[in-house]
Amino acid sequence: MFVSRLVVRAAPFALLTIATLSPAADPRNKRDAAAAIDGRRAEMAALSNRIWAYAETALKETQSAAALAAYAEKHGFRMELGVAGMPTAFVASFGEGRPVIGIIGEYDALPGISQKAAPAKEALVEGGAGHGCGHNLFGTASLAAAIAVKDLIAAGRLKGTVKFFGTPAEESVSGKAYMIRDGVFRGVDAMLAWHPEDRTRADMQSSQAIVDFRVEFRGRTAHAAFDPWNGRSAADAVEAFTHGVNLLREHVKPSVRLHYTVQRAGDVPNVVPEYGRVWAWVRDSTRTGVDQLLPRLREIAEGAAKIAGVEHSFTIQTGSWERMVLTEAGKILDANLHALGPVQYTEEEQKFARALQRAAGVPEKGMRLGILPLEQQRPDPPGGSTDVGDVSWVVPTLHLCVATAPEDVPWHAWPVVASGGMSIGHKGMMLAAKTLALSMVDLLEDTALRDKLRSEFAAKTRGVVYKGYIPDGPPPVPRN
Repeated sequence: MFVSRLVVRAAPFALLTIATLSPAADPRNKRDAAAAIDGRRAEMAALSNRIWAYAETALKETQSAAALAAYAEKHGFRMELGVAGMPTAFVASFGEGRPVIGIIGEYDALPGISQKAAPAKEALVEGGAGHGCGHNLFGTASLAAAIAVKDLIAAGRLKGTVKFFGTPAEESVSGKAYMIRDGVFRGVDAMLAWHPEDRTRADMQSSQAIVDFRVEFRGRTAHAAFDPWNGRSAADAVEAFTHGVNLLREHVKPSVRLHYTVQRAGDVPNVVPEYGRVWAWVRDSTRTGVDQLLPRLREIAEGAAKIAGVEHSFTIQTGSWERMVLTEAGKILDANLHALGPVQYTEEEQKFARALQRAAGVPEKGMRLGILPLEQQRPDPPGGSTDVGDVSWVVPTLHLCVATAPEDVPWHAWPVVASGGMSIGHKGMMLAAKTLALSMVDLLEDTALRDKLRSEFAAKTRGVVYKGYIPDGPPPVPRN
């Protein structure tokens, strides 16, 4: 593989060695893409902070989506708003013809974890939502990368099309699955995505497949003291179902995760409840593993209904496939990560990080330094699911992780919200944006690189027909 190198200056104080992966590539394109992102550092931080403060949950990301869409339109992108039946989903495009390189942005928050950008737990809005997965950084970095590449296309230095996909509701609805169903990603040659984490690496580990389902029980009310024999308790069925799920835990593979919450099981003690509802998720390393468990869970729901003498329903609400890992994708991202070099933190930032770790009761190591080496894919991925997994089965997908929170602090929790609203998160966002932009330049310039990616993708999808875990009908957009 031919590699040419050009040393360029980035802000602040860092020297970057930008590598090109092809003799036909112009090293100035990467240099200028990285410089463009550095030049928008203040704008990116401000946009990220706005989305962080909005903290809007799934399919309610009205202000967040509008802020990103307006920024894209300001930079000359053609806009398609409200795609796939979701008002907060959009596509921003620039350029003409092939190749078409896409990049994903997310911006939904999580309920109940509002937090100030401070190292002690203190809600910004009492009972409000917070970006405990760093999606305020995710959407902003991806759009910044798209704009940097758009500038090169506009200048005639790259040929092709860049598309930014604004994808809502990753945390609970799997918005990307609806976008796939409506053909929104059709014609894209390669897709890029990243995710905030507590370490930096080209991501060679998959995600867990997941199915989100609801079990409902319907019985008959009666007075709990005067004539309980006339009642049929939905609460009894709820208890029987959750007990059955907990018994099942002993007989599943270590890779399986079962979580549930009881949403309804009666209103007052002296009325036999006629309605009960359990919301549950099942995960495994692969969709095959999940599919094997679903019939057993259906049987447990049916058995619980029989125990209580009530009716029941079992409804799949949404879900995601595991993410396909492509070795060629990892190589591209890894080369560009190492060309850019790791984030450097001030002592004040490390002090902030250690305070978050102290509050979380984990070792006070501060921010993890450096870039992890490219590793082999493991058979059982670490916990967590994403609808980027669904996209990876319809478009060759490159995935990157960059540290935006201290090592080992709990995710989907207030420490991640805190670090995502200040300079620690912003620095990770900048590195992600530049790595993604440089990788997009590689894909636009190098036909052989795209062919390798497509060939590996074709081999891994041979005989596979993608079908998302979403119900028929429109997305569950909340009414105003």
